[in-house]
Amino acid sequence: MDLILWRHAEAVDGTPDHDRELTAKGIKQAEKVAAFLHQHLPGKHHILVSPTTRTRQTATALTDHFTTTHAIAPGASAQAVLRAANWPDAGGTVLVVGHQPTLGEVAAQLLGCNDYSLSIKKGALWWFNSREHEGAAQVTLRLVITPDFL
Repeated sequence: MDLILWRHAEAVDGTPDHDRELTAKGIKQAEKVAAFLHQHLPGKHHILVSPTTRTRQTATALTDHFTTTHAIAPGASAQAVLRAANWPDAGGTVLVVGHQPTLGEVAAQLLGCNDYSLSIKKGALWWFNSREHEGAAQVTLRLVITPDFL
């Protein structure tokens, strides 16, 4: 199974937090990452998106075929995100469009750093793979990329 964490692109400051929209820069970030994903995202995939405006706008740069779920809304736990993605048992690829610090906590947990949170930049992708090798589960970090490198 592949699990791709995509932090929402740059959004305007303000309240209410749930309704914050992408900035012009954020729209460009989302478009760059979406273009990359169009080239590299496997055919069999499922997209889970936080219900906030900024995450839905980020995902819409890629497609309008996604599932919105409160399980990955701001303040969600890393465990809630992994359960929503059915990690590592879903098969195929799950793309999660969400928020910091939760996505950083998910990344840290997958890398075996349970007591830490990693900082995921706005618009960035972290791509993980889980497989069984010689009877043991293995997690591989396949890719980390930010919009400014695309």
